[in-house]
Amino acid sequence: MSDERGVENHDVYGLMAEFDGVAHLIEATQSAYDHGFRLMEAYTPFPVEGLDLALGYYRNKVPRTVFAGAVLGGVGGFLLQCWSAIWYYPHNIAGKPLYSWPAFIPITFEMAVLGGALSAVFGMLYFNGLPRLYHPVFNVPEFVQASNDRFFLCIQSRDPLFDPKETLSFLESRGPRVISVVPY
Repeated sequence: MSDERGVENHDVYGLMAEFDGVAHLIEATQSAYDHGFRLMEAYTPFPVEGLDLALGYYRNKVPRTVFAGAVLGGVGGFLLQCWSAIWYYPHNIAGKPLYSWPAFIPITFEMAVLGGALSAVFGMLYFNGLPRLYHPVFNVPEFVQASNDRFFLCIQSRDPLFDPKETLSFLESRGPRVISVVPY
């Protein structure tokens, strides 16, 4: 199936609309979400309050990743100390027991902080799909203005509701400045 511009669906990443302001972008994004589109992306020159909710992002996975990293780091640090003090290199110092868990608390805490911090950084990079050196929207000449003063909404062709003609007419009804086809 091809649209009126002669572009095949499998050759198209999506359709991208350019808006002048934040209010128009949020309104168009919320309208697209209410219409049923789920695979869409918004690009802005600065963080926009409420855009994540308009895109349908209600849950952030990074806090759970940080908690899991902190627990794994703490347990790993504690077990490493137990292993080294009890089995690998046992020392009887002044009759104290080999397993003295209060002595392991500072390192356990520090390893939990380290595990949480590392999982926060790498989890954020993973969930954001970074580092991404190439993205299909870079093929659109107007996208250069995304870091200056323009706001973009891209509906991906992988979306189950994506139909080139219907999606184009939907985006045109939102009043954008320009609508571009995003090739792969």
